[in-house]
Amino acid sequence: MFFCTASFVCNKASAGVVSPNGRIVVEVQGDTSLAVKYIDGKSVCRAFTIPSLGVAVDGNSESGRWRVAGMKSSRPLHECYTMQTGKRSECVNEGIEYIYACSYGTDGHGRLALRLYDDGIAFRYEIDGLAGSVVYDEFTTYRIPEGVERCIQRFDPSYENFFPKTTSGRESAAHSAYPALLRFAPECWALITEAGIERCHAASSLTNRAVPTDYKVTLARNDRAVTGDWVSPWRVIIMGHLDDVVESTLVTDVSRPAEKGTDNGWIKPGVVSWIYWAHNHGSRDFMLVKQYIDLACALRLPYALIDAEWDEMSNGGNIDDAIDYAASKGVKLMIWYNSSTAWVNNGAPGPFYRLNKPEDREREFAWLEKKGIAGVKIDFFDGDTQPTMEYCMDLLESAARHNLMVNFHGATIPRGWQRTYPNLMSVEGVYGAEWYNNRPVLTDRAGVHNTTLPFTRNVVGSMDYTPCAFSDSQHPHITTHAHELALTVVFESALQHLADRPESLLAQPEDVRNFFSSLPAAWDDTKLISGYPGKSVVMARRKGDNWWVGVLNGLDVSQEISFNLGFLGVGDYELVSFEDSGSTGAPWRISRRKVSSSSSLSLSALPRGGAVCAVRKVK
Repeated sequence: MFFCTASFVCNKASAGVVSPNGRIVVEVQGDTSLAVKYIDGKSVCRAFTIPSLGVAVDGNSESGRWRVAGMKSSRPLHECYTMQTGKRSECVNEGIEYIYACSYGTDGHGRLALRLYDDGIAFRYEIDGLAGSVVYDEFTTYRIPEGVERCIQRFDPSYENFFPKTTSGRESAAHSAYPALLRFAPECWALITEAGIERCHAASSLTNRAVPTDYKVTLARNDRAVTGDWVSPWRVIIMGHLDDVVESTLVTDVSRPAEKGTDNGWIKPGVVSWIYWAHNHGSRDFMLVKQYIDLACALRLPYALIDAEWDEMSNGGNIDDAIDYAASKGVKLMIWYNSSTAWVNNGAPGPFYRLNKPEDREREFAWLEKKGIAGVKIDFFDGDTQPTMEYCMDLLESAARHNLMVNFHGATIPRGWQRTYPNLMSVEGVYGAEWYNNRPVLTDRAGVHNTTLPFTRNVVGSMDYTPCAFSDSQHPHITTHAHELALTVVFESALQHLADRPESLLAQPEDVRNFFSSLPAAWDDTKLISGYPGKSVVMARRKGDNWWVGVLNGLDVSQEISFNLGFLGVGDYELVSFEDSGSTGAPWRISRRKVSSSSSLSLSALPRGGAVCAVRKVK
């Protein structure tokens, strides 16, 4: 690998530094701002600037804006690591890191660590020797010119919103959530997010209330005083063509590795039967719970989730009876908890306050471990505040001590914790299929929404959308059967919860039932074959020698979607395609054919339709 370590001039701080592949250039302008360019062939795109840098420490506000004094050092980065969850099992953290000396206030000194990768940039602030100081604000601002196409969701503590497309900061929300997708040129995309949240940090979001073009990093509440050396979270901009953005692992690349020497053999991604979508209070009912355990058994799924209010279970059994019944069927259980930090009154479901205190948490998790429970789903967190971030880490560490996988709901989006804490399997943080239960909004918007999420929310980490429903919840869906099935491949989640009723799933053809039985929930590789936010997506994911391809049409009209199979390895494969027939009575068209890497496919996707291809190597 060639590193462009000689691509800067170290006089003052006016020079540009370049990514290893030469496509991304970051220039330090004057001593207060950064400019980001993207070079694609002979085309140079001046993407955006970062006109303000730094953090506010204690009472040092406007005078605390950072000034870049000069470059101190540079070094190549090369690190290989493995992931048990996510879009790729073998990851490479490869780039160049530049360290700049900075000053702020009257006598403050710190550093700007800037990393350039082939698929983006990351930077953070570093201060040595703080003495009981509070880092209470940040000045980082992304200046996004008017006219730039963007998909950004309005901030909500649960991150459950749509990603409307606009070209103006005046039209977008004044308070926005990560990730923010931007298109600066036909082949220059960028996704802004953050990573590397530690115990002393609050998470952040973006505000552009003062100036529509200026999206300021805005920290959630953080009163934590810091003594000693301090670093900020990483500010991450994934950048390049659309496939560069979608396939990137930059969020985990810059995150802290998991502790070495621990046995994580008990961490096993998988598909889960899920009761809540069809029965809001279903986990109160032992007989309904048994149906979902039976569903997992019939489809050969490893897990079933017992959702909220299981502590009130009746109608023939309680939670202990459910655990025993699952064991008799060879199904592992996941169990739900209220985090008891945000919603504990006005109809909130329990159980409550079992995880907040360390001693209670250890006792509860020890009980689950003894009972053979595989993991926990923890819900309703108190936003992005520093105490919430620390509580999440406490939960992950305690759960790991008791061999419990974790799924966070009503929580912030992933920010790299799946590398630091391998037992974090998935996070909600998405306007998902459970909203068919709540309001009639998703029905008409699901096609566009589902074809936007692969380019936005799901880029940054596992996403528990709870996909794949052939029947209806409280409000109907108008996506097709093949569209719904394709969501299980297009959407990555290490615990993939199936939303539908047992009778609906079990009524599907044998080939569809077998598809669920063999569906992986974590992948060895991921490739975006084609697509455009809100219109369509073709996503290919590999496990071992076999591939799964999900195709989604987000439009209200039919599309002919063609692609080649050049991503396949050497040899022959059998492809099973699941397409929409267009018939209400017999909705599936399932076919088989022999294919190789030289083959191509052309699929007719109905309005809001799709297709799935399971491609198995012939031994």
